[in-house]
Amino acid sequence: MKQFSYTIQDKDGIHARPAGALVKKAKEFASTIIVSKDGKSAEMTKLMALMSLGIKCGDTVTVSIEGPDEDKAAGEVEALFSETI
Repeated sequence: MKQFSYTIQDKDGIHARPAGALVKKAKEFASTIIVSKDGKSAEMTKLMALMSLGIKCGDTVTVSIEGPDEDKAAGEVEALFSETI
């Protein structure tokens, strides 16, 4: 399992546009990708679940990736977080 933490920089947090980009990226991989914040978590392929976490600017999320392509997924998902959010 791969894991990283990221502090949200976007002033609007994870809203529809970045959430959509994250879901699209997660669906490219066979690995399961989970985003967690304050004891709640959501699978990154589920748009409404991801948005229901209420992630705002300054919040730190933990992203866990487990599966056959976790190394590749971890690098690309972490890059997307830093570019988009």
